Amino acid sequence: MTEQEFVERVEAIGGRVYLVGGAVRDQLRGVEPKDRDYCLTGVVEDRFIAQFPDARKVGNSFPVFLVEIGGEHCEVAFARRERKVGSGYRGFDVNFDPTVAIEDDLYRRDTTINAIAIELPDGNLIDPFNGAADIADKKIRAVSKHFVDDPVRALRAARHAAEFKFEITPETIVAMHACADELSLEPGERIFGELRRALETDQPSRFFRALERADLLSITFPELHQLIGQVQPVEFHPEGDSFEHAMKIVDDVSSVNGDVVTRFCALVHDIGKGVTPQSMLPHHYKHDKKGVAVLHQWERRMPMPRHWIKAATLVIEEHMRAPRIEHPGKIVDLLMKIHASVLPIEHFNDIIRADNLGQLPPYLEHADELIEKFLSVDGSKHPPTIKGAEIGAWVRGERIKIYLSIKQQEG
Repeated sequence: MTEQEFVERVEAIGGRVYLVGGAVRDQLRGVEPKDRDYCLTGVVEDRFIAQFPDARKVGNSFPVFLVEIGGEHCEVAFARRERKVGSGYRGFDVNFDPTVAIEDDLYRRDTTINAIAIELPDGNLIDPFNGAADIADKKIRAVSKHFVDDPVRALRAARHAAEFKFEITPETIVAMHACADELSLEPGERIFGELRRALETDQPSRFFRALERADLLSITFPELHQLIGQVQPVEFHPEGDSFEHAMKIVDDVSSVNGDVVTRFCALVHDIGKGVTPQSMLPHHYKHDKKGVAVLHQWERRMPMPRHWIKAATLVIEEHMRAPRIEHPGKIVDLLMKIHASVLPIEHFNDIIRADNLGQLPPYLEHADELIEKFLSVDGSKHPPTIKGAEIGAWVRGERIKIYLSIKQQEG
């Protein structure tokens, strides 16, 4: 079914169709929309189902359907009004009867750039809150007092600031701060969802800085907030305190690596510095070991995929040692540890390079070649006089010989 056919079939049951959401916003930004979402007015649910029997209902408290339009499964929702009656994103009384106008539906949305519709098929722009002007001015502005009805809207505003490189208006920062109490009660899964999407942007630091500006970082990501004011030796990290350093590294890594897990590892690599006693500053002894404990504390509060935790643990544990070790055995052990991990060696190197003023030690520069040669050691060919754990020690010794031989050739 084409979009035109969909519109005609909705009009046949007395309804009107509007393109809404990100598709409109992206079209006005001159960006190819990822998804096309539709909003209907003047439609009764029973008649819609009769007209579109293959539509799959996915909304529980109000009608939202997935309909195949133009070869894609698109979200089709009925226009609705909402009234806050409880806490969180579920605490709403919803009205979606046919009298609800498109302007009513747009009014309940979070920011003006998301409160624009295009009426189909004529293409008339419905923009009661001047969202098009805010897109042109690169501003993120709350539509109304209802911004605070869903506290995660504060994170979404911060994420859009990072994604689009827009500025959040002062009154919207105030509205974001007003979400603090309810935001502290939100399920960790919802917070993590915004974190993941923020890490997909070109400059994730904009997300965290916006939350800090709204005094929400301590509520949503206290482990990062603890880094603020934790000064460091300027000869190693001239950008400032530990929070500024974390923001720089996550942005630097994001500029060369699109993997969201690697970006998370970059974000948290120095997270242990947040618990350094003030009396110890600017030094952060054993912050690698402390960082692993902080990471697990974060995980208990906000469940994350296991491979995220495993990768981040590796980086936290090894980021200090990796640029400095020289002992052949330790180099072999670290390379084999990284090889066995969930984080590709080139991704590990992106983080170490960013954290080490753009430099990598030679063994990491040639890590792929070294690991390939180490893996060529066949444990089954060990001397017949050894067995058990001795075999592992023999394999390690052979790998050390390979490393020393290559180093001697290069030297």
